[in-house]
Amino acid sequence: MTLLALDIGNTRLKWAVYDAPCTGARLLAHGAQFLENIDKLADGDWSALAQPRWVLGCVVAGDAVRRRVEQQLDMWDVHPQWVVPSVQEGGMTNGYDHPGRLGADRWVAMIGARQHVLARGENRPCVVVMVGTAVTVEAIDADGRFLGGIILPGHGIMLRALESGTAGLHVPTGDVCDFPTNTSDALTTGGTFAIAGAVQRMVDNLRRHTGQEPVCIMTGGAGWKMAPSMSNQVELVESLIFDGLLEIAGRRFKA
Repeated sequence: MTLLALDIGNTRLKWAVYDAPCTGARLLAHGAQFLENIDKLADGDWSALAQPRWVLGCVVAGDAVRRRVEQQLDMWDVHPQWVVPSVQEGGMTNGYDHPGRLGADRWVAMIGARQHVLARGENRPCVVVMVGTAVTVEAIDADGRFLGGIILPGHGIMLRALESGTAGLHVPTGDVCDFPTNTSDALTTGGTFAIAGAVQRMVDNLRRHTGQEPVCIMTGGAGWKMAPSMSNQVELVESLIFDGLLEIAGRRFKA
């Protein structure tokens, strides 16, 4: 009766096994692999797992990577389902101009964030921040409507862009500080403040649009690095995409 949930990002595949396809299900096992090691999953990480009844995932790494994952899943008699953003799912309404062109990870993370807010008995707007290879900042109103979002480079992309476009700029990563006095700290602080400023702008926009104070939820592999430097209060939820997948699974599958 277990669910295998898959989050296939631009760098890594993250997986988790739950005892049921629903919000609040118990986590039984989890792991992660870099994309170049996907072909080892069947004989490695997944070899000791019992066959799941359902497989649900979201993928942003492209069709070629998805097919490689499906080949690994051939070890079981199970047909995976992949989340494709739609007009409505999981209690959310998609306000993107072309709903199907929204990134699946963004959509699933918003569904997870919406459920976090509702689970506390609150009905407030929400800003959802994913900090990874790229950074996304999404705005959701109190009715669960995705109003729109922004995409900006993550820390690594920012630094590589500066190094490739600026002569002699090859320095190690520094620290975040209020007044940087060396190039390493200036680069790290600049990237951090750029992300923090984008989030604060979206929080301000959403507050002005809705007349309510938004909840700000942050996730992603580099979220823990960003959270201490935010100018607004944020909640760090590492499992946000898996939480969204569980909510979707609860509506798609019947135990």
